[in-house]
Amino acid sequence: MLIAAPVRERSQRELAYVLMVPFMVGAGLVHLVLVLLSVILTVNVVGVPMLALSVMAARGLGTANRRLARAWAGVRVPDPGPFRAGPGLLNRLGAALGDVTGWRAVIHGLLRLPAAGLACAAAAGLWGGGLLLLGCPLWGQFSAWAHLSPPGWPVAAPASAAGLALLLLAPKGVHLALAPERMLARTLLGPAPGETRIRRLEQARALAAEDAMARLRRIERDLHDGTAARLVTLAMSLGMAQDELEQADESERLQRARVLVDSAHRSAKETVAELRDLIRGIHPPALDQGLEVALATLTARSPIPARFEADLAERPAPVIEAIAYFCTTELLANVVKHSGASHAAVEARAHDGLLTLRVRDDGTGGAAIGTGSGLGGLAARVQTLDGVIDIHSPAGGPTVITVELPLHI
Repeated sequence: MLIAAPVRERSQRELAYVLMVPFMVGAGLVHLVLVLLSVILTVNVVGVPMLALSVMAARGLGTANRRLARAWAGVRVPDPGPFRAGPGLLNRLGAALGDVTGWRAVIHGLLRLPAAGLACAAAAGLWGGGLLLLGCPLWGQFSAWAHLSPPGWPVAAPASAAGLALLLLAPKGVHLALAPERMLARTLLGPAPGETRIRRLEQARALAAEDAMARLRRIERDLHDGTAARLVTLAMSLGMAQDELEQADESERLQRARVLVDSAHRSAKETVAELRDLIRGIHPPALDQGLEVALATLTARSPIPARFEADLAERPAPVIEAIAYFCTTELLANVVKHSGASHAAVEARAHDGLLTLRVRDDGTGGAAIGTGSGLGGLAARVQTLDGVIDIHSPAGGPTVITVELPLHI
């Protein structure tokens, strides 16, 4: 494994990254000089637009550094939000001067100088020094052939061994030397902490609005196609029964009236049942007694044997209880439909301000987002409340899906 290390893909990418670092650092130094000059010139009218252009250029340089670090240094850093400005030159100028992403890229260009120096020195010392020492026998042979010096085999052999050792250590050494570079890229070239929070809240708001609209449309469709149609039929049946009763002097018409009234009575009961189902879909009545009771009831009604454990010393907020209930319902339904399991288990625990739900099954595994099991929608719904979902489902099983939600919002 150690002998194969120099040719591994990661080592090659990191070496290529180190070779590109001097060019990127040089571009950063030129840019820093322009920024400094722009700051000095802000005393007059020319310096302000020049500084705005410098900040925008820093954003572009940061994008290049971020993509390079992501592709060759293995840094997992998301893209920051796009540049946004209102219409008009003054709005664009003000947005550029206040662009947090651009200024963070300027700081990155300044702070990366010692980090880049460390990475380049490590690569030069390990890779360059190793190749140089490894070539000592060849250099000694060439010197002896050219009569420049007597053969130096006693010295060349240890030097060659030392060079081989450096080459074997070079991949790990360069990887460690790049740690400051990776840290700076993650810290300064990605979205700012506040920006990440704002973006997540925007996505959560959009998802919540879409979810609410979908629920309203489903309720409207159910009311229109089911309950409303039954009420129309009920009204017509009662109207026909009224007509028959007005002429109830004949036994045949009286019997028709009785049939119509019986039909209207059945339709009324079915309509009430549909309305109850709609109400349960909006807010499960089982939650009125608490999440623990609701989940225990849900688990007991599972078509496959399921065990339930709970440790809920603190009751979550109502909206958290509703999300947790629907998550458990969906996950148990997936177990029944897709897993082929013979047994399942549901756990609910409240600890350190978090509600943790865990659903296990002994099925075939393979559960993942995007496989048609509804886990993508479940993950999106959980994220609207700053929750997370973890899916562990190797082929052959077992499957363990964990949902973490804040106890209160």
